[in-house]
Amino acid sequence: MAQLGGTFDASQVDPNQPHETLPPGDYRVQIIASEMRVTKAGNGQYLWLEMDVLDGAMAGKKLFDRLNLVNPNRQAEEIAQRTLSAICHAVGRMQVADSEELHFKPMVVKVMVDKEGYNQIKGYKAVSNTPTASGHGFQSQTNRYAAQQTQPAQHQPQPATQKPAAQQPTQYQSQPAAQQPTQYQSQPAAQQPVQQAAQPQPTDQVPNQVPTAPGLGPWRRMS
Repeated sequence: MAQLGGTFDASQVDPNQPHETLPPGDYRVQIIASEMRVTKAGNGQYLWLEMDVLDGAMAGKKLFDRLNLVNPNRQAEEIAQRTLSAICHAVGRMQVADSEELHFKPMVVKVMVDKEGYNQIKGYKAVSNTPTASGHGFQSQTNRYAAQQTQPAQHQPQPATQKPAAQQPTQYQSQPAAQQPTQYQSQPAAQQPVQQAAQPQPTDQVPNQVPTAPGLGPWRRMS
């Protein structure tokens, strides 16, 4: 048993929310609360930021960041100042005297998960038309320009103009066939002398005796 030294009224204190880690990615968020807090060592101050995810499956989830604007470590201060400058550029507010001037202005944050399973914000940028992990789809001006460049250009068909055929040089123009020399021209076929019919040559040979029937002499030519 332990006495609390009085009655604790839970209705007057916001309860702690269970730790939920967002998957790595880009989220569209806005700052809803901020304040300067003293470091544990007591020798510096940091700007504490509370942000809400605006849309997508993680809408309403919380993200936090702290900027060591006053710190003995000069490098820590430079990192914090660069981060604050990135936030100012993301929301379009270049001069800021009070952190509330950055509230409720949408921007995009890059979220990572550290070794202990906690979210760490690694960058801030202005809302553009690039897709984010929160499910809000955008298309940047650069992407639109690239898409236009990939589309085939519309060309009007040009009437085809026929060019007159170029005249060939004189040396390449066709020349009439040269007449062949007389000795190469075809000559009419020489007429062959008509051979006279062979005349029967006289012969001293006695014609063969033609055998006749018995009792008949050989046939003789009557003059």
